Amino acid sequence: MAALTALRAGRRVWLAILAPAFLSGCIPLIPQGAPVLPVPPRAPNAALVGTHRGPVAAGLGFRDDNTRAALAAFAASCPRLIRRKDASGLTQPEDWAPACAAAASWPSEDASGFFTRYFETATVGRGEALVTGYYEPEIAGVRQRQPGYDVPVYALPPDIVRARPGDAAPQPDGSQPLGRYDESGRFVPYFDRTEIENGALAGKGLEIGWVADRAELFFLQVQGSGRLRAPDGTVMRLGYAGQNGFPYTGIGSVMRAQGLIGSGPGQYPGSMQGILRYIHEHPAEGRALMQQNRSYVFFREATNPGTVGALGVPIAPRTTLAADPAFVPLGAPVWLQGEGGISGLWVAQDTGGAIKGPNRFDSFWGTGDQARTVAGGMRAQGQALILLPKGTLARLGGPRSEGQ
Repeated sequence: MAALTALRAGRRVWLAILAPAFLSGCIPLIPQGAPVLPVPPRAPNAALVGTHRGPVAAGLGFRDDNTRAALAAFAASCPRLIRRKDASGLTQPEDWAPACAAAASWPSEDASGFFTRYFETATVGRGEALVTGYYEPEIAGVRQRQPGYDVPVYALPPDIVRARPGDAAPQPDGSQPLGRYDESGRFVPYFDRTEIENGALAGKGLEIGWVADRAELFFLQVQGSGRLRAPDGTVMRLGYAGQNGFPYTGIGSVMRAQGLIGSGPGQYPGSMQGILRYIHEHPAEGRALMQQNRSYVFFREATNPGTVGALGVPIAPRTTLAADPAFVPLGAPVWLQGEGGISGLWVAQDTGGAIKGPNRFDSFWGTGDQARTVAGGMRAQGQALILLPKGTLARLGGPRSEGQ
């Protein structure tokens, strides 16, 4: 995604599509000869995709500064981790209890020893990871409409509901779709981006803020939360509240298909910054481009002191990953190895609408211009290992590799 305050599915979905070419040259982490099951299309979870034992945690080359941050993030995640049902099929809440009990008082100067003592590593599928980036944007905005601030920021409309059973076909995951009931009581799709921008929600009292730049709001919706900074310097923090039920369409893919992305004359870089520049330089075409993404994100004012992810705990720059909970237990440490600054230990504390499938991750880089630059251009390939409580793989019947 992509986290910030309560970032959830439907947000911050696509810096992957916007970013430059893949980075390569990663060192494989899969043991030679280890059996790997093929990844079936639309596999429901990690247990069905297939996992196998990775190298011993002590041999990963932990860095002290990195593991200290990961230990703090893991400890903060534990209250949720030991209560959540693991959709990946890999762990049970009680599996995490020994590590979580120890994390609360483990000395930070020996954080590497903590991960070596309590965890074993596993690959999901072949462990070949794609990592993009996200950040918390800050854009020009105010609470009350004033000249120059004419684009509304909407709260979640109360008429967005899930269809009652029988009123609409279930989604692939079995849940009922989002939409609304019209005047005749018929369930219909909710208003899409074009309809909302053309005034479908105007006058309903849903405006919680106003911004100066529609394109900047679009990118804030992609991130899922952020900040509005008024001319007087006051800041309003926005958290993700919901989405209109339409799937996300990556406008970077649309631009690429139209030949607008590249290094030739009249083309733009495939980064967030490049796409934003195209929209600003071609206002009519840019607005039409954004409207091809029918998905629309709604916000609430965030009053919590820090940035919170889908796990419900504060997230940290260069430590938090968004992952697909069907393939990574939320709260689990993840070891990444690759280029683009991704190598090291992270903690899966968030989710994202485009962060789907095994070994697909979104890395959080914080707030500000530097975070925006890094996240906007992040698209790295690498290898991923999930750190699981020792004994998990034996219970699952997973194969053992030499040294574990």
